[in-house]
Amino acid sequence: MPTPQEARLSSPPLPAPRGALSVGVVSALGHGQPVPGPEWAAGADPYGDDLQLALYVLYELHYQGFDAVDEEREWDPDLLVLRRALEQRFLTALRADVPRPVPLKQALDDLQIEPVGHDDTSVSHYLQREGEPGQLAEYAALRSLYHLKEADPHAWVIPRLHGRAKAAMVAVEYDEFGAGRPEEIHARLYADLMADLGLETAYGHYLDAAPAAALATVNLMSLFGLHRALRGALVGHFAAVEMTSSPGSRRLAKALRRIGAGPAAIRFYDEHVEADAVHEQVVRHDVVGGLLESEPTLEPDVVFGVQATTLLEDRLGAVLLTAWRDGHSVLRVPARRSGQGQELQPSTSALPHPGQEGSPHE
Repeated sequence: MPTPQEARLSSPPLPAPRGALSVGVVSALGHGQPVPGPEWAAGADPYGDDLQLALYVLYELHYQGFDAVDEEREWDPDLLVLRRALEQRFLTALRADVPRPVPLKQALDDLQIEPVGHDDTSVSHYLQREGEPGQLAEYAALRSLYHLKEADPHAWVIPRLHGRAKAAMVAVEYDEFGAGRPEEIHARLYADLMADLGLETAYGHYLDAAPAAALATVNLMSLFGLHRALRGALVGHFAAVEMTSSPGSRRLAKALRRIGAGPAAIRFYDEHVEADAVHEQVVRHDVVGGLLESEPTLEPDVVFGVQATTLLEDRLGAVLLTAWRDGHSVLRVPARRSGQGQELQPSTSALPHPGQEGSPHE
């Protein structure tokens, strides 16, 4: 079995398509077929498996790429035209579905409101109180699509910030990237968590198993990060992530302790409890505050970033909780644990049909 660091150095294989759009993208990259035209995006479900997978694959060309796919395809003009059409379909749906805009202070204050008692709409509350080991493993597998490149999407915004906002953003990212120590990079700590839970640590390993709602949360970061025009939304996303991380991480650490997980698994969330309690103030006052000090017209974009992040996290949460409470796995296809030959799924349930769409939530 490769070490987590070795696993991160390799590019994953192209995933199995989930519809006409993703068939077209995978065929273009893997078999040299013509790239689908932008008209293929018309009528596609903006939150569905097909569009979200196609968009995810196109974004991954800017990160780790795929095995046997020419690195020059990152800037293939035909792929970029298609990606733009998919992005517009996704972005239009997000703008239509986020709540009515609120003042920025209210949007940020709302992020810091913790419910009194148990919140039955919260994944971290559920996992803390009653999550089974298989469900915690599923959650870790799905979140690996982001956490194995944690902080990378947010780094795109650094050249687009100035002064206080740039300095504060770099300070937070410096912590995310291990403060100069490669073994402390948060993506590395997450790979250690996965290994502790018996999961495969290879980058992108669980892509085929991830439902559309999980892909959408990762695609949102890439969408905001790769467009200078959406820099305010990326800062809003960053604020939403950092300002809600500490209490959620505390609950997840308790969940892992309850099921007897090893120290590496628990450490990842313990680290985020401490680090993100500091980060939330830096992000609110210096990253967001510094951005709006220099570019006050971006305030609606920051609010949109916060609201879009909450919307997609709520959708994912509903998919997870609905499946688990019904005794089902949330995975689209069985996924194997590292070196065990066991399928990653709750032992008490059958998988839903691979083509089944999930319903919305956190």
